[in-house]
Amino acid sequence: MPSPATIVILNGPPRAGKSSIVAAIQDHADRPWMNLGVDVFARHVTPPHWRPGIGLRPGEDRPELQAMIPTFYAALYDSMAAHSRLGLAVVADLGHHVGTPEGLAILKDCARRVAGLPVLFVGVHAPLDIILERRSAAADADGRYVSSSEGEPAPPPVVRWQEATEAPDIHDMQIDTSLVSAADAAEMIAERMLNPPEGPTAFEKLAPEESEDRP
Repeated sequence: MPSPATIVILNGPPRAGKSSIVAAIQDHADRPWMNLGVDVFARHVTPPHWRPGIGLRPGEDRPELQAMIPTFYAALYDSMAAHSRLGLAVVADLGHHVGTPEGLAILKDCARRVAGLPVLFVGVHAPLDIILERRSAAADADGRYVSSSEGEPAPPPVVRWQEATEAPDIHDMQIDTSLVSAADAAEMIAERMLNPPEGPTAFEKLAPEESEDRP
């Protein structure tokens, strides 16, 4: 059996720059990096009726979908674990709602599902004004993103995303994409994997030794 491969989780709001970092990591030719992020899962795996699946906005009122989110995340993380155990490295750009009790409970269950595997949990963020600039550019391009307007410079859904995904003390490392390029961010992550600090990782703190009790 091959040694378990690394799982890199990029956590942050939309337009924080996560997908660009995924692409930069996948450009590394040392090993195949499998992209199991939110865009892949929501757009190509989740049936249309249940979209955006794990990409549901914080505070959005869709009870039937909210009830499925823990199961969707469980399936996704079990898949990550399977890839890792087969020696396939994983990079996933997600938007865990770590700032809410419900979101934190889901994250702890996810951590239990990859317990014992090498996982790096990276917070990816940018200042709100930069996020709004990127959203406006994306809205002009494809119309998918809520963006600023003259009467509402920071739409509530955008602010909620920022608040829900920001929890500095819960990640292994933080990257501000207003300060570094995607390529530099990928190098920072690679350096962290090569030279991890002593002590438990973020996921080990979230789920110490509970994975064996999980059904």
